[in-house]
Amino acid sequence: MLVAVLLCLLPFQLLAQQHTTIAFGSCNSQDEPQPLWPAVVAASPDLWVWLGDNIYGDTHNMDTLASKYNRQLQHPGYQALIKTTPITGTWDDHDFGHNDATASYSQKAQSQQLFLDFMGAPADAPVRKQQGIYRTYTLGEGNQKVKIFLLDTRYHLDPFRRLFGLYLPNYGGDVLGEDQWKWLEEELSDSDAQINIIASSMQILPTGYSYTSWTAFPNARKRLLRLLETTRPANPILLSGDRHVGELAKIELQGYEQPVYEITSSGMTHHRKPSKGGNRYRVGEQIGALNFGVMQIAWGDTETEVSLQIRDVKNLPLLEQTLVFKQAPVAVLSEEQ
Repeated sequence: MLVAVLLCLLPFQLLAQQHTTIAFGSCNSQDEPQPLWPAVVAASPDLWVWLGDNIYGDTHNMDTLASKYNRQLQHPGYQALIKTTPITGTWDDHDFGHNDATASYSQKAQSQQLFLDFMGAPADAPVRKQQGIYRTYTLGEGNQKVKIFLLDTRYHLDPFRRLFGLYLPNYGGDVLGEDQWKWLEEELSDSDAQINIIASSMQILPTGYSYTSWTAFPNARKRLLRLLETTRPANPILLSGDRHVGELAKIELQGYEQPVYEITSSGMTHHRKPSKGGNRYRVGEQIGALNFGVMQIAWGDTETEVSLQIRDVKNLPLLEQTLVFKQAPVAVLSEEQ
């Protein structure tokens, strides 16, 4: 009888092991209503990834910043998530320092420690001793491994060039800083993950100049895309926030049989009207509603299916794209080995 029960349970155990769900979002004001958390919890993510503007600090006073982080930590909806789900992420300007804050922000070292406190990083975590919050996070193992590259697009960011509300190209400007570029190249080159997620607070693919994004630093953007082409991590997917809309985009890169997609999820407490232009790489339409993102990975022996979704307050998809990646077969060792 016991054997029969175990045999009945086995398919369900295997099914559970073959799915990974990652949820993510950005632009979340601690002072505004936060209606998305029940939907996020209902999505049952294996990981939550913050993509920046996780709170709106906008201050040089670290006591004020700490107080705002604490307010977010005490939010009942967020409490329900952190009790069941691991948390990681990166920051953007409003939680780093203030609107459009760059490397010149005077409190960035202190702000880094408060951000890492918010993320629950141990006191002795190596990231606390470096300049910037860039690091990786790994889920799963073997042929079901996901590696997330959490970029820091603020700590070393050069100044924006602005004119009449436009962000003009700063061709000599950088986003990551040389130490972070070296780290990223090494991590991408060494990755044995089946899916590699590059998380950036600023959008990477769009090329409009009316807002903050990697396109404001054209040579840095080109360097990032070329780095993917030269290191060729398996099945890269780009995540971003910041824009107060949800969006999908794609680009063709050398060395990849299918386009590389970027999914942008923003914002969680406020949003703007969607735009028809501004992104020649866009797939479908922008989503002008409160939203969060979900990546559902269905692992297979020969193919892996990835669903990229923008979801609403009812946990329903507003935008969706399905990707299919070839999956290397799992190596099986013989008894002699």
